[in-house]
Amino acid sequence: MINALAYFAPPSFLDWLLLKYFSPETVNYVLWPFIQIGAVVTIIAVYALYATYAERKISAFMQARLGPMRVGPWGLLQPLADALKLLTKEDLTPDKADPYIFKFAPYIAVVAAFVVLAVIPFAPNWGVITDVNIGILFVLSISSVGVLALILAGWSSNSKYALLGGLRSSAQMISYEVALGLSLVGALMFARTLSLSGIVAAQGRDSIWFFFYQPLGLFIFLVSGIAENNRAPFDLPEAESELVAGFHTEYSGMRWSLFFMAEYAAMVVVSAIATTVYLGGWYLPFVYGLTEERGFHNLYVILSIIIFMIKVAVLLYIYFWLRWTLPRFRYDQLMDIGWKWMIPSALINVVLSAIAIFAVQALDGWSGYRTVESVRDGLDLTRTGKIIVIIIGWSGLFITAGLLSVINWRSRDFNLKKQRRKIRLIDLPKGRPAIAPAAATAPATQTPAPAPSE
Repeated sequence: MINALAYFAPPSFLDWLLLKYFSPETVNYVLWPFIQIGAVVTIIAVYALYATYAERKISAFMQARLGPMRVGPWGLLQPLADALKLLTKEDLTPDKADPYIFKFAPYIAVVAAFVVLAVIPFAPNWGVITDVNIGILFVLSISSVGVLALILAGWSSNSKYALLGGLRSSAQMISYEVALGLSLVGALMFARTLSLSGIVAAQGRDSIWFFFYQPLGLFIFLVSGIAENNRAPFDLPEAESELVAGFHTEYSGMRWSLFFMAEYAAMVVVSAIATTVYLGGWYLPFVYGLTEERGFHNLYVILSIIIFMIKVAVLLYIYFWLRWTLPRFRYDQLMDIGWKWMIPSALINVVLSAIAIFAVQALDGWSGYRTVESVRDGLDLTRTGKIIVIIIGWSGLFITAGLLSVINWRSRDFNLKKQRRKIRLIDLPKGRPAIAPAAATAPATQTPAPAPSE
């Protein structure tokens, strides 16, 4: 069975077929990238289609309902029916809206989400479209373009609800982008490279996921990523209880669906980056020894893709889980979490990571202890070094929580119940306070105000 799978080698067959008609340079630098890009775009588009089905089913399971059941077996054809409806639905443009920007904004959102997928390592070898040595910077720079689509969509719609949604989106996404970028610094200090494939390789060489070194970094990244994607409980730019539908209020038909395709593609990007940086990417212990070392190269790549997709699916489930678990934050709470908690936590995580790296390097060779194996390609630690870094990393959760709780104590949330007790209500018909002031504070010689004449 294993031998049969080893000979199941679609890349080798495609290479043999393409090289019969094209030169090796054309195959390696033109045709293969087009094949890989087409496969990734198709898979993500199909996922975006069926992610709505998965979200409905998960929410129905949490609420003891059935979810979609009528179109196809178990409702599996419901996404296709929805797509057909959106394709045939009339596409409207509001009066006095900017027609060019209004129509172009959804495409900016989709392109910004899909272009980032070009540098994500789904697997080794042919599982990577392109390996850029500044992959993290590429992801952060391109993904930040997505905020322009939401701002342009809200402004060009000529609607106060859409405009408010666009303004909320700009403030929210720019605020959380800072924490999102800072949360990655700690893991990069251990990997010592900005290449996403290099980060996965560093975790493979050290035989440990960076999640064990950086639990605080992963938490900050996920919270900031959820806010960056405008997903509940951070979906303030499209809060239907306040802004009808936010920035895409005036959109209909296929352009309306493009925003949701971009949203679900951005969710895949955030989950894929978290998997790559913190969960080892496609790396899993023992897989290399059972496949690649025995000569089953393509089987190794295929299993790596499956492992990567499973890790991404777990993080995507967290998106759906949180949507039906937590209520939506107020906008002031949203900004407080971003500026008073996420950004300071990310900075503290950078400091703790520097302390951990300094500690293991300083202790290396002291009293016969060995903590560092090599620093040539990333920071490879011995078992003792790993234990020290893990202790510092997990204690950082409690250090950060305690430190920020003390700092933010005086700026804690507005207590409406206490403030309501201080309100002095007036009974207008009688002219007397409905809640009389305390007797001790009132002057003894004070005379009541005369009642108004009827």
